[in-house]
Amino acid sequence: MPSAFDTSTCRVALLSGGTSGEREISLASGKGALAALQEAGFTVQCFDPAKKEDLIALIDGNFDVAFLCLHGRKGEDGVIQGFLETIGLPYIGPGVWSSATAINKARSKEFYRLAGVPTAPSMTISSNDSLDVDSIVAQIGTHVVVKPATEGSSIGISIVDTREALEKAIAEAFEHDSEIVVEKFVQGREFTVAVIGNDEPRALPIIEIIAQKGEFYDFESKYAAGGSKHICPAELSEEDAETIKREAVAAHKALSCEGVSRTDFILDDEGKPWALETNTIPGMTETSLLPDAAAAAGIPFPQLCTMLIEYALERSGR
Repeated sequence: MPSAFDTSTCRVALLSGGTSGEREISLASGKGALAALQEAGFTVQCFDPAKKEDLIALIDGNFDVAFLCLHGRKGEDGVIQGFLETIGLPYIGPGVWSSATAINKARSKEFYRLAGVPTAPSMTISSNDSLDVDSIVAQIGTHVVVKPATEGSSIGISIVDTREALEKAIAEAFEHDSEIVVEKFVQGREFTVAVIGNDEPRALPIIEIIAQKGEFYDFESKYAAGGSKHICPAELSEEDAETIKREAVAAHKALSCEGVSRTDFILDDEGKPWALETNTIPGMTETSLLPDAAAAAGIPFPQLCTMLIEYALERSGR
């Protein structure tokens, strides 16, 4: 863990809102992080990148670090990270390349495979491609998951098991993105693992996610009251837990993440974990998955926020 510092002298620009389809979720993250940062003793000013005047204020301001609570496009995809790099303001979480790569499910799967992180067979389809559903079925099958490549919060995702449903799901996914991923469905339990740190990242306790509404951990399951149940630490054998944690750290490194990431997995019936995606700006409400995992590791929410800022300042000082 980085050494402690005087939080009262650290001026934090908290960014939330933005223009993506996850704006309201981002604002909720910002509200949660604001309370935790203030409890930790930081001086905090809030900004919404959707407002041009707020971006100008960031350029003209005198801040030590940006605390990012932006989810989705123009927040989690390297765009705001590039802006902050340009104005010389350190920020929490992974850098430009890592953010841009991780948000794209098609690209991140390529780097999982290069690093030996198991991920389900898939095909990537662009809106410019000539759609050949028969070819998809021949290579992946009909029981598949269809997802927009760069949307978060499970927006536009469908699980289907017939050719007809596949065609409909592809059309729906293209309403959200110009590139989509068709991935072989893997039956099993769903877990998520947060990883924190820079040079020596470590996995926090594993969380099992059990959807209470719908077939999988979709938008409603994530954000509706009673939509899902979280078990932390997850009830796993020591061997399975160590395997999943090892793959989470490997996914973090495969995407060159620093500071924090959170990777989702399916553990199949044979005990093999399959990486689904990596989030570079996990949710920051008091009940979000990252703070839950940190709490299970004995790290209160204000301390977690402090650690993320220390990681950011450590990275910028290299």
